[in-house]
Amino acid sequence: MKADDVILFANVAELGSFKLAAEKYDLAYSVVSKRIRRLEDDLNVQLLHRTTRKLSLTEAGVSLLPTAKQMALLTQDAVQSVSTIRETMKGHLQVSVPTISGDLLLAECIADFCHQHPGLNIDVTLSNRFVDLIDEGFDLAIRTGYLEDSSLIARHLIDSQWIVCASPTYLERCGQPSSPDALVDHNCLHYTYQSTGAADWEFFSDDKMDNTVSQPVYKGQCKEKRIVRVSGNFSTNNATALRKAALAGYGIVYVPRCLVYHDLLNSGLIDIFPSLVAKRLGIYAIYPFTRHPSNKVKMLIEHVRDKYQSMSHYFL
Repeated sequence: MKADDVILFANVAELGSFKLAAEKYDLAYSVVSKRIRRLEDDLNVQLLHRTTRKLSLTEAGVSLLPTAKQMALLTQDAVQSVSTIRETMKGHLQVSVPTISGDLLLAECIADFCHQHPGLNIDVTLSNRFVDLIDEGFDLAIRTGYLEDSSLIARHLIDSQWIVCASPTYLERCGQPSSPDALVDHNCLHYTYQSTGAADWEFFSDDKMDNTVSQPVYKGQCKEKRIVRVSGNFSTNNATALRKAALAGYGIVYVPRCLVYHDLLNSGLIDIFPSLVAKRLGIYAIYPFTRHPSNKVKMLIEHVRDKYQSMSHYFL
């Protein structure tokens, strides 16, 4: 049984609504529902009667509620007891950031934040690995992709659009593919560090395309999407190495737009399908739900978000 689930139950019971509890903790409704079900499974009892109109406590829920409220109050007291420390912009923060955004803007952005607050020391780790924030002692992580761990809170910062591009040298030598399906006849260099298969490139559907090569069309939120499976003779988990290989004319790459923004401007790389690439991932600031966010963490998140937004043309 997780103490945080018990405290969440106390708030659900007090507010009489999963929706209101979700809004209070800035969680998705589904996360609140899932955590209450997990608590019931841990205790092997039903705590709430759920109907379309209202929630009501079972006998077990009534029995647990006083203890749950006491746990919530103790947590609140603990937070208040260190509120003075929380509100000061001093101390140390451990932050994990992805390599592409770290190189592009986050290293300078976080250094600027430290300059504004001389009493604060921030240790920044550049890594694409999804660190365990609690076990590894991180106060904050900036991550691209999907949040699966319900014990973490995510603040959306910006979306990151992916593109398919190649150098003019490669396109002159091998020809420019007329459609995504034509990529199967090209040397497509693989970025192996991504949430989906490195050889599975995602596009919006086009009725004019040859559907015999790619996998079946599936439904997206707005448009139909499809996967084209490509192949190539070079792969790497390092985005910088992939960019250099593309600039040298060795093949076509599928990468975040921000990685090659300046190369597109100076025509070092050419965006081949500017309106057809479907992959767009959210970038999030993530911190543990079990740890009450300090003022310095909240201010750092806002500082980072403002920086991303000021450079949105790199990402979208």
